[in-house]
Amino acid sequence: MSMHIKKGDTVVINTGVDCGKKGKVLTAMPKDNKIVVEGVNVKTKHRKARKAGEESGIVKMEAPISVSNANLLCPKCDKVTRTAHIINKKGEKVRVCKKCGAEIK
Repeated sequence: MSMHIKKGDTVVINTGVDCGKKGKVLTAMPKDNKIVVEGVNVKTKHRKARKAGEESGIVKMEAPISVSNANLLCPKCDKVTRTAHIINKKGEKVRVCKKCGAEIK
Protein backbone atom coordinates (compact mmCIF):
# COMPACT_ATOMS: atom_id res chain seq x y z
CA MET A 1 0.00 0.00 0.00
CA SER A 2 1.39 3.41 -0.90
CA MET A 3 1.24 6.37 1.45
CA HIS A 4 0.93 10.07 0.76
CA ILE A 5 3.68 10.82 3.32
CA LYS A 6 7.30 9.81 2.76
CA LYS A 7 10.57 9.89 4.70
CA GLY A 8 11.92 13.42 5.07
CA ASP A 9 8.54 15.18 4.77
CA THR A 10 7.41 17.70 7.37
CA VAL A 11 4.07 16.82 8.93
CA VAL A 12 1.60 18.27 11.44
CA ILE A 13 -0.08 15.90 13.91
CA ASN A 14 -3.86 16.30 13.92
CA THR A 15 -5.00 14.00 16.77
CA GLY A 16 -3.86 12.66 20.10
CA VAL A 17 -1.64 14.02 22.85
CA ASP A 18 0.78 15.61 20.36
CA CYS A 19 -1.95 17.43 18.38
CA GLY A 20 -0.57 20.49 16.60
CA LYS A 21 3.10 19.50 16.78
CA LYS A 22 5.27 19.72 13.67
CA GLY A 23 8.06 17.29 12.90
CA LYS A 24 10.13 15.59 10.25
CA VAL A 25 9.33 12.00 9.26
CA LEU A 26 12.26 9.79 10.29
CA THR A 27 10.95 6.48 8.92
CA ALA A 28 7.95 5.40 6.90
CA MET A 29 6.48 1.89 7.16
CA PRO A 30 4.05 1.40 4.25
CA LYS A 31 3.23 -2.23 5.13
CA ASP A 32 2.05 -1.20 8.60
CA ASN A 33 0.69 2.19 7.41
CA LYS A 34 2.74 3.94 10.14
CA ILE A 35 5.35 6.67 10.38
CA VAL A 36 7.90 7.75 13.00
CA VAL A 37 8.01 11.53 13.50
CA GLU A 38 10.82 13.43 15.22
CA GLY A 39 9.76 14.63 18.69
CA VAL A 40 6.28 13.08 18.52
CA ASN A 41 4.94 10.10 20.52
CA VAL A 42 8.11 9.95 22.64
CA LYS A 43 8.23 6.85 24.85
CA THR A 44 10.57 5.98 27.71
CA LYS A 45 12.37 2.67 27.41
CA HIS A 46 14.47 1.01 30.11
CA ARG A 47 17.59 -0.52 28.57
CA LYS A 48 19.63 -3.20 30.30
CA ALA A 49 23.33 -3.58 29.50
CA ARG A 50 23.85 -6.74 27.44
CA LYS A 51 27.63 -6.67 27.07
CA ALA A 52 30.49 -5.58 29.30
CA GLY A 53 31.01 -2.23 27.51
CA GLU A 54 27.36 -1.18 27.27
CA GLU A 55 25.60 1.12 29.70
CA SER A 56 22.12 0.52 31.03
CA GLY A 57 19.70 3.38 31.56
CA ILE A 58 16.52 5.11 30.54
CA VAL A 59 16.28 5.99 26.85
CA LYS A 60 13.67 8.23 25.23
CA MET A 61 12.68 7.22 21.71
CA GLU A 62 9.96 7.99 19.17
CA ALA A 63 7.31 5.33 18.62
CA PRO A 64 5.36 4.89 15.37
CA ILE A 65 1.99 6.56 14.82
CA SER A 66 -0.67 5.91 12.21
CA VAL A 67 -0.20 7.85 8.99
CA SER A 68 -3.87 8.93 9.20
CA ASN A 69 -3.01 10.99 12.32
CA ALA A 70 -0.64 13.26 10.39
CA ASN A 71 -1.11 15.83 7.62
CA LEU A 72 1.56 16.87 5.14
CA LEU A 73 2.90 20.43 5.44
CA CYS A 74 3.62 22.06 2.07
CA PRO A 75 7.21 23.39 1.99
CA LYS A 76 6.28 26.32 -0.27
CA CYS A 77 3.00 27.71 1.11
CA ASP A 78 3.56 26.37 4.66
CA LYS A 79 -0.02 25.10 4.93
CA VAL A 80 -1.44 21.69 5.76
CA THR A 81 -2.42 20.07 2.50
CA ARG A 82 -3.39 16.93 0.68
CA THR A 83 -1.39 15.73 -2.29
CA ALA A 84 -2.20 15.08 -5.91
CA HIS A 85 -0.11 13.00 -8.28
CA ILE A 86 0.66 14.35 -11.73
CA ILE A 87 3.12 13.56 -14.51
CA ASN A 88 5.57 16.44 -15.04
CA LYS A 89 7.31 17.54 -18.26
CA LYS A 90 10.10 14.98 -17.77
CA GLY A 91 7.54 12.16 -17.64
CA GLU A 92 8.00 11.49 -13.93
CA LYS A 93 5.10 10.96 -11.53
CA VAL A 94 5.39 13.60 -8.77
CA ARG A 95 3.42 14.76 -5.74
CA VAL A 96 1.83 18.21 -5.93
CA CYS A 97 0.30 20.46 -3.26
CA LYS A 98 -3.48 20.76 -3.73
CA LYS A 99 -3.51 24.35 -2.42
CA CYS A 100 -0.65 26.09 -4.24
CA GLY A 101 0.28 23.58 -6.94
CA ALA A 102 3.95 23.37 -5.89
CA GLU A 103 5.85 20.16 -6.51
CA ILE A 104 6.70 18.26 -3.32
CA LYS A 105 10.03 16.47 -3.42
